[in-house]
Amino acid sequence: MRINHMELMPEKDVIKFPISELETHSRRIIKTLYKALASRQTEIAAKLLVTSSDIEWWFHGPPHCNHMMRMLTGDQSRQIEFRFKPRSIKAIGDRVIVEGWKGLNAYWVHVWSLEDGIVTQFREYFNTWLTVIHRVSEDGDAIRLWQSEPRQRLNRSLPDLVLAI
Repeated sequence: MRINHMELMPEKDVIKFPISELETHSRRIIKTLYKALASRQTEIAAKLLVTSSDIEWWFHGPPHCNHMMRMLTGDQSRQIEFRFKPRSIKAIGDRVIVEGWKGLNAYWVHVWSLEDGIVTQFREYFNTWLTVIHRVSEDGDAIRLWQSEPRQRLNRSLPDLVLAI
C-alpha cells in the first residue's frame, strides 16, 4: 500500500526549498571533478579550476592530511595515496559541500566555491566537524544550512568549527 504524503500534509503546509539551476550546475561540476580525480584525468580536473596558484585555499586539520591540495597541485613529495569517495554532496548557492570518510580514522569535508562554473575557493576540513550557517541579522541570528553527518559523531571526539556564509 502506497501512502500519499500530500494527503497527510496539505500543499499549503509544505515548505519547499527549490534547488536553483545554479545549485544543480555547481553540484554537477563538483561531481565531475571528483570523478576526474578518481580516474586520474587531470586535464578534465584542471578545466574546472582556476589555476592552482590562484585558487583561494584554506585547510583545517593535521598538517599531514592536506591530501586534496597535494592532489590539485600535483605535489608528489609524499607517497601517501588518499582516495576521496564522496558520501554526500550538497549545493548551497555557489558553494558545494562534500563529505566523506575513509575507515574510522579519516573524516573530511570539502567546501568548494564557484564563479561562472569554475572553482575559485577551496576549504578542506580533515578530522573536523563542520556546521555551515547563514547569518540573517546583525544580532547574530543564523540559519543552519548544513552540518556534519551526526552518526559519525558517536564514536569520535573532533574539533567543531562553524563556517558562516
